[in-house]
Amino acid sequence: MPPKIRMTHATAMVLQALAHGYRYGFDIMEFTGLPGGTVYPILRRVEAARLVAAKWEAEGVAQSAGRPARRYYEILEGGQRALEIAVRRYRLVDEMGSLVPEERRG
Repeated sequence: MPPKIRMTHATAMVLQALAHGYRYGFDIMEFTGLPGGTVYPILRRVEAARLVAAKWEAEGVAQSAGRPARRYYEILEGGQRALEIAVRRYRLVDEMGSLVPEERRG
């Protein structure tokens, strides 16, 4: 059974970013304005709770781009349900959706 997580405002913001197509840590940091010391622990917790799935990009892709490999995250059904509940609790998280560029909207 996956561990339960406490749905903080920051956790809801990270899930909102994932729901809108932001897939890796720095991208999520840029969208939410949260620091890496907040985003990366949240990503580990929501992955452990099975709200998101993650996979490493191919090393060759990262090397071709001249950067370290990225870990890409995808929100799962449980994460979507948790986000829906959080949006009702935290109005600002809902407003973040309107900040998503048109090309990222689902």
